[in-house]
Amino acid sequence: MKTLVLLFLLIYASEAASQELQKEISVHDPVMIKQGNTFYVFATGRGINVWSSKDQVNWKRERPVFSEGPQWAIKVVKGFKDFIWAPDIQFINGKYYLYYCVSTFGKNTSAIGVATNVTLDEESASFKWEDKGLVLESIPGKTNWNAIDPNVFIDAKKNAWLTFGSFWGGIQLLKLNKDLVSVSVQNLKAIKTIANYERAANADAEETQANAIEAPFVFKKGKYYYLFASVGFCCRGSKSTYRMIVGRSKQVSGPYLDEKGRDMNDGGGLLVMKGNAYWYGVGHNAAYTFDGADFLVFHGYDAKDKAKPKLRIEQITWKNGWPSVASALRLN
Repeated sequence: MKTLVLLFLLIYASEAASQELQKEISVHDPVMIKQGNTFYVFATGRGINVWSSKDQVNWKRERPVFSEGPQWAIKVVKGFKDFIWAPDIQFINGKYYLYYCVSTFGKNTSAIGVATNVTLDEESASFKWEDKGLVLESIPGKTNWNAIDPNVFIDAKKNAWLTFGSFWGGIQLLKLNKDLVSVSVQNLKAIKTIANYERAANADAEETQANAIEAPFVFKKGKYYYLFASVGFCCRGSKSTYRMIVGRSKQVSGPYLDEKGRDMNDGGGLLVMKGNAYWYGVGHNAAYTFDGADFLVFHGYDAKDKAKPKLRIEQITWKNGWPSVASALRLN
């Protein structure tokens, strides 16, 4: 009996700890969405990390999306188990679409998949993630792009577009089929590069040689589509050079130009934010409108906490049609 009581107490303590609200949560490649009065963050991690919050300050850790790695991913990416990168969450036609990617680090052996759900509330009887499998794959020696860092957006004509890419051939644009989970052969042949960093004027040789651009995110504001991207190098502790740039276009297909008219496909891009003494590098951002205000959601490497990646949320202000972050990156 004592053993059963002890086991119950251990289980209760574990569940209570998982329900404990946290601030300054450690995430990498965060995206956010709001359902009802609850915000949800999805991020890179085993099975895809999930957090929820009522106020964007206090966060509760939820169960991962996947309890084990999708079987299709195990076949496509050799050595893959359950570590999933850079998700993107969208609510389209009454359903949540969670795009995600699997990859071999440092190679373009990568693939993008998608799972769907009708609710994000784990307490709902309708809550169930259904994996729809492979959307797009990149193969070394066969594709000059990397099928990673997906972002999906719907244009004014209700067409669905996938932007993606990391290093290699830069940022790509691809039209999805109407089912939102597949790509036609015709559209795959029409894939288009919309951002490249090999000829960037304000970058060092290592960045341009590696074409260090990734994590695209498209945000519609007024008459423009804004293409955000991260440039430089993440994941290097105090030597991380990650920073965010943006360009805009009246057409989905571009060209995406910066404030000086420079094409992002030719190394252009307006600097939105870079690291400082408090945050070594900042990037992999998403942009959203919540309750009438625009926000930049991203991760920064916390200088006061061993360069751990932390969730950052900053309000966007607009001047002459260009986004900026009003507050500087501070210690808090």
